[in-house]
Amino acid sequence: MTNARQPISFIATDVPDQASTFFADVLGLELLETSPYALVFADGPYVLRVQVVADLTPAAHTVHGWAVADIAAEMDDLVAKGVAFRQFDQLPQDARGVWTSPDGHRIAWFLDPSGNILSLTQTAEA
Repeated sequence: MTNARQPISFIATDVPDQASTFFADVLGLELLETSPYALVFADGPYVLRVQVVADLTPAAHTVHGWAVADIAAEMDDLVAKGVAFRQFDQLPQDARGVWTSPDGHRIAWFLDPSGNILSLTQTAEA
């Protein structure tokens, strides 16, 4: 039996206007739909639903991320758009905020307007 289901990712926001601008203009996702309940974006071939909530306590872990071919170029683009990358005390990151995992993946983290932790990952094969 094959899995023909397409995943839909969910992130919450308590600042929908800022989230709309961030995900569309900063991250470059196509806004498909806006309602009082969610902002719906095309995230590559998949869907990202940014749920509108009245109150949000962001998770202390990564909630969504993207695999990228060139993490340095992606970071440069986002920094030019005002994104600040996070440093974590428990990880040995370089000056830009990139951590190299034991298997060679390079990962960097940043926040959306609601404080959700998002990431970029360049796999060791890239």
